[in-house]
Amino acid sequence: MRTVVTGAAGHVGANLVRGLIGRGDSVRALIHVDLRGQAGLDVELVYGDVCDVDSLCKAFEGADVVYHLAGHIAVSCRRQPQIDAINVEGTRNVVRACRECNVRRLVHCSSIHASVSPFDGSAVDENTPLAHGDEHPPYDRSKARGEMIILDAIEGGLDAVILAPTAVVGPHDYRPSYFGRVLLSLARREIPVLVRGGYDWVDVRDVIDASLRAAEDAPAGSEYMVSGHWYSVMDVARTAGDILGCRTPRLAVPLQFARACGPLAESICLITGHTPVFTRYSVEALASHRLVSHEKATRELGYRPRPFCQTLRDTFLWFKQQGLLPDNVTCGADAT
Repeated sequence: MRTVVTGAAGHVGANLVRGLIGRGDSVRALIHVDLRGQAGLDVELVYGDVCDVDSLCKAFEGADVVYHLAGHIAVSCRRQPQIDAINVEGTRNVVRACRECNVRRLVHCSSIHASVSPFDGSAVDENTPLAHGDEHPPYDRSKARGEMIILDAIEGGLDAVILAPTAVVGPHDYRPSYFGRVLLSLARREIPVLVRGGYDWVDVRDVIDASLRAAEDAPAGSEYMVSGHWYSVMDVARTAGDILGCRTPRLAVPLQFARACGPLAESICLITGHTPVFTRYSVEALASHRLVSHEKATRELGYRPRPFCQTLRDTFLWFKQQGLLPDNVTCGADAT
């Protein structure tokens, strides 16, 4: 099968390309700048930009399936024009290119952030409303509006399916991702205090398995929540400490305090050139989407998320192999 992956340089993209190659697909990877995730792979590299329709049409020519993963993840509101250009208009361009190139199926990777977090504590599922209103953070709105573009295209006859993962964790995290940087900071003992709250974490390899099955088996127009397991930030740190054999922070500040400090932390990091670990929006996320149902994906795609401790262990082992962890870290302890 001839497949194209946008966002191939990202965390999910690097894993998806490996999954496609592993099952024998002919893979064309759309690359913007970063090549680390594709080094040494039997893949056709095509330089392009989701903001450039012509480059997309060249990349999609002759493709059976396009996996649209390209997106700009943001935990701050400082780069909203870029967020909208990539997540909204870029998705619109992908739809147009798929139509012009007669692509058989589009698999669109959305996000749990595209859905409203219910106030009543009920589970998020495929029927949960999209977070497209101005009261939602810019990133959430952009993912919701991108998903609305896909839904409109489906109504217009495009064969597309949508997957919405929760917070993705796992190996082949070359940049690394936002949460990958948090894990590395924990391993390096750079985080003195944690924030209360938690999130649903999903293994990137489980996201890939669901994507491959959706491309082959899902009815046109289907949407799936691809979730894993909810863990508090404290539990993540404790499990990481068990794996790494080192002490991790035991003190966590209330979410209200972290919300108040978020803007100050962002401003300091802007001045120093560092990426903030906790921002106003990332703290808000730790209080949202507590329950996410993957029942539909399990029923229709055979989806089964692996244990979170296994995900963390494999992630740290990969970081160790890449030389990103301190020398005294062995990743040999059992996680509980």
